[in-house]
Amino acid sequence: GVIHPRIEPSGLVTVDMGRPEFEPREIPFEANDRRLTYPIEIEGRLIELGVLSMGNPHAVQVVRDIDAAPVTTQGPLIEHHPRFPRRVNAGYMQVIGRDFIRLRVWERGAGETLACGTGACAAVVTGVRRGLLDADVRVQTRGGELAIRWPGEDAPVMMTGDAVRVFQGEIDL
Repeated sequence: GVIHPRIEPSGLVTVDMGRPEFEPREIPFEANDRRLTYPIEIEGRLIELGVLSMGNPHAVQVVRDIDAAPVTTQGPLIEHHPRFPRRVNAGYMQVIGRDFIRLRVWERGAGETLACGTGACAAVVTGVRRGLLDADVRVQTRGGELAIRWPGEDAPVMMTGDAVRVFQGEIDL
């Protein structure tokens, strides 16, 4: 949809990322009921995922050590898991404190990326719903830091961070 960014006095930019979607058929995700987390079998072992949509599907798991997380090996297996008919972004979240997480994301069709705004939102929403995080959370990715605010179920997720040019180019069609 249309995004209306707001430039803060600090120079950072805030964006209303919309409300998260938890209804499995809307994500889309194959499930018989709506849960806080879902067990999914990957390589013979069960992992717990928070599953939601931020306009695109996300599956978020909590890990102890983000640097050792199996992003590049397990990420593609989650992305292509049959319970996600349109594939999914796989997020790996390390909770440092109630207001700070570290995050890595395997994005569907792209692989691991340095940052993912919707992934940061999905991780915070998952952490808040599981009682691990407060409403205001700093999210550290390999590409920088975002501030995410989500006060609860009926509220939109607000994302604040730098807006910087990362590429400029021309293409001759």
